[in-house]
Amino acid sequence: MKIAIIGAGWAGMAAAVEATAAGHRVSVFEASRTLGGRARSVPGQLPDGSPVSLDNGQHILIGAYSETLRLMHQVGVSEQSALLRLPMTLRFADADGVQFPRWPAPLDALVGIVSARGWRLADKWSLLRLASGWRRQSFRCDARLSVAQLCQHLSPRVMTELIAPLCLSALNTAVERASAQVFLRVLQDALLGETGGSNLLLPRVGLSELFPQAAADWLTLHGAELHLGKRIDAVSPQGTQWCVADTGFDAVILATSAGESVRLLERSAPGAPVSVTTSIAEWIQVCRDLRFEAISTVYAWGADAALARPMLALRARVTESEPAPAQFVFDRGQLGSARGLLAFVVSASDPERTTLQAQVLQQAQTQLGLKLQAVQTITERRATFACTPALLRPAQAIAPGLLACGDYVAGPYPATLEGAVRSAVGAVRAVALATCRSI
Repeated sequence: MKIAIIGAGWAGMAAAVEATAAGHRVSVFEASRTLGGRARSVPGQLPDGSPVSLDNGQHILIGAYSETLRLMHQVGVSEQSALLRLPMTLRFADADGVQFPRWPAPLDALVGIVSARGWRLADKWSLLRLASGWRRQSFRCDARLSVAQLCQHLSPRVMTELIAPLCLSALNTAVERASAQVFLRVLQDALLGETGGSNLLLPRVGLSELFPQAAADWLTLHGAELHLGKRIDAVSPQGTQWCVADTGFDAVILATSAGESVRLLERSAPGAPVSVTTSIAEWIQVCRDLRFEAISTVYAWGADAALARPMLALRARVTESEPAPAQFVFDRGQLGSARGLLAFVVSASDPERTTLQAQVLQQAQTQLGLKLQAVQTITERRATFACTPALLRPAQAIAPGLLACGDYVAGPYPATLEGAVRSAVGAVRAVALATCRSI
């Protein structure tokens, strides 16, 4: 088949690799000249003027990201050199918190909880009792529940030191508003699933290099066409095909953001059959009902700044008079970047950039004992959709031969790299399945 993929973020590049590997003729159209979408590398500069490569968000992968790891391997990315694999660790600067041993699942989680530092026996028992109940119920719950409601019987310490940061990092939504069912799916696959699934995979290279650029090189080698700097304003049905940039395609996969997909579709299919325009209008309305959350990454530097571990958890809001907005900090110097460069992650961020940056620098001094200089603060204002209970997400199929993929499209995962990649793989397979049914 001849397939057009619009968007060269992680979802678009994953769809292109999957389709090309399946023998389809693929053309990728990307409005910008940069690959990676909302997970890409950007140029930066240290306080001394030295150039440094940053990311537009500090992402991590986990061992359960099976489709992402499969496609990375397919395009020639070595996990050993590109990623630092660590056991699940949510430790604070004072060494309190949870760390899993390198044991088979679910024993690693059991031992990690039992040996959690700084937790009382009652804290550990409250989590073990609740987790065993989740397993008995096959990690299913009422779709209307929030994470706060799901975990209402946990001790306050477990909520603040484990559940809240996990929820924010995975769903980018506060526990009071986050979907309990999606959170349980994350726990099932990431913490209590297969052996190694809970491992943290920290990028040693920039996000563009980690997958999108390697995918582009692989696609070019295998005959796919990449059109960077080519904005697509509309697609239109043409008999049994769809017309993109004056060329007919058997199928089109939109791998753009929800907002960009709506913009494109609003200009598409004039004069198309009523069934097609109705399907597009309904899909657009579901997209418009989504609400979005921001993620900020505050990069800071200190000549002698170093962490005890490549990644540490941070305590949120020690006092109301001294806000502590960042949930995690990463030592980029231990991950292949400039020595002394730290990345502070603020999920579901809200404050204005200058205020947020000042709060994070104060948080670093209070909790880490580090006096740092700001390097750059990057905020993705529509980084993820708000993953709320019983949320209706846009379907993969928009109209016959027209599909969407991305972390916001209907699926069991929140807005993560793995969610985007799985959505892309599913869209390509849906195209092939629809073709088989029509033969």
